[in-house]
Amino acid sequence: MSEPTIVYRFKNGLYINLTNRCPNLCVFCIKTKWHMQFDGHNLDLQGKEPSAQEVLALLDKELHRAPVQEVVFCGYGEPTMRLEVVLAVGRALKKAQAAGEYPPFRIRLNTNGLGNLINKRDIVPELRSAVDVVYVSLNASDEEQWRKLLRPAPGYENGFASVLDFLKKCSAAGFERVAASCVDQTGADPAAVRALAASCGACFNEREYLDEQ
Repeated sequence: MSEPTIVYRFKNGLYINLTNRCPNLCVFCIKTKWHMQFDGHNLDLQGKEPSAQEVLALLDKELHRAPVQEVVFCGYGEPTMRLEVVLAVGRALKKAQAAGEYPPFRIRLNTNGLGNLINKRDIVPELRSAVDVVYVSLNASDEEQWRKLLRPAPGYENGFASVLDFLKKCSAAGFERVAASCVDQTGADPAAVRALAASCGACFNEREYLDEQ
């Protein structure tokens, strides 16, 4: 097996693979059926999660090699399970951008929206200082459907309300963009998820169901 990939390019972005841990086991998650591979990269960290310094060094190398539109916290795990690293990396990137070290890019967090529950506090004000855009994987229009499709771990069974609260707090916090997403072909009604996202003040993004690599 190839060495684990921590920072990888995909389309117009640089993606950061911080952790493989996640409190959900979504029925549509591709990390198991794709054997932790994505676009030729091995995202299996094998329990060795990178430090903020490691991530920043890899990002620096890539950002000097070629510009990107976005730097995205998104691997095969939930980034807010390593909140302190997200904050350290995001704030360092913002400081470097302000000093003119890199061409402009946005910093995006892809999350399941359980960050407040995971960290047992409201993390939105902290995130506001580190990221520009927040994408929340919502995927359901009610709690029963959310539990069925996202299959939360013990302790997170009632997390749907926390996800909605997180969306509302992000929408009010002044990020450049806050969006809730829904994967198609899962049984969820995208129109209903869109309406729920709008009620939380968020935009909507319908995602393609990924099956074949």
